[in-house]
Amino acid sequence: MLRAVEDLPDGPEDVRVSSGSAAVLGLAALRVEVPPTTAYLMVGERCSMDCGFCAQARSSTARADQLSRVVWPRYPLSAVVPRIAAAFASGAIARCCLQVVATPGHADRTRAVVRAMRRGSAVPLCVCTRASGLEDVGELLALGVERVTLALDAASEHVYNRVKGRHWERFSGLLREAARAYPGRIGTHLIIGLGETEAEAAAFLQEMHDLGVLTALFAFTPVPGTALEGEQPPSEVSYRRCQVARYLIVNGLARAEQFRYSAKGEIASYGVPAGVLEEVLRTGEAYRTSGCSGCNRPFYNERPGGPLYNYPRPLSPAEAEAATALVMASLTH
Repeated sequence: MLRAVEDLPDGPEDVRVSSGSAAVLGLAALRVEVPPTTAYLMVGERCSMDCGFCAQARSSTARADQLSRVVWPRYPLSAVVPRIAAAFASGAIARCCLQVVATPGHADRTRAVVRAMRRGSAVPLCVCTRASGLEDVGELLALGVERVTLALDAASEHVYNRVKGRHWERFSGLLREAARAYPGRIGTHLIIGLGETEAEAAAFLQEMHDLGVLTALFAFTPVPGTALEGEQPPSEVSYRRCQVARYLIVNGLARAEQFRYSAKGEIASYGVPAGVLEEVLRTGEAYRTSGCSGCNRPFYNERPGGPLYNYPRPLSPAEAEAATALVMASLTH
């Protein structure tokens, strides 16, 4: 076990590692209920942006080692890279994901970490970052990054303006530009529960799919010390309906244009026969963590006691049946 270097300043020679990843990599002696299948690293801390839901936001008073519900101790990069290589070789992890905090110089520092990772490991690497332009995206991909994620988080401009600030057109435009320039190599995040309607979420998911952008679905998590700490997470049934919408869209089983919605913008029907929909959903795959292959993000959005918005493992038949029954009972078909 390697002791975290919390007494050192945050510099290019060290990275933060999610506590679950640290356990899988043998950096920390922690018991994990569900091991992460991706090694999650955080580059930098205390963002220059001020997203209302984020523990790393400029005005946040949350702990500096926190992102969502997860604690990220700091370790020397030179110790982390060989452990990631060994974990990938043994099959303990399927990929590595860099969560980049937008601090001054973050682009240079991220490239330095990517180079170190590529010299020391063949693990598939993805980077979630705040790119300033298409050139930043291209440089990361040229260095050997498999996918660059540009997280819009919000489904629409009015939600983005409320929780993330201005520049929706700039950053949503960059996402679309990157998707056209680098087909199949761009991703984004969508957080459910920030004030969007399910209709807006479904339209966003459809647009991203049509652009070839991989979407990862998150549930809003109120974190103490953030601007939105007093707001509520989405209801389980609303989140499940959005999960089903994503699953149907990305698997080509339905399109958002054929969905029907209530007066409140809630999904009332997917335009799929009830029997067919139930058969699809009873596998439980729609309710599992979405995003890059090999990414399960255990308990990122939730407590182990539940509700589990994103299941980090295969569902039991009873769990799949319960989630499906919840969705089906809320629809008008």
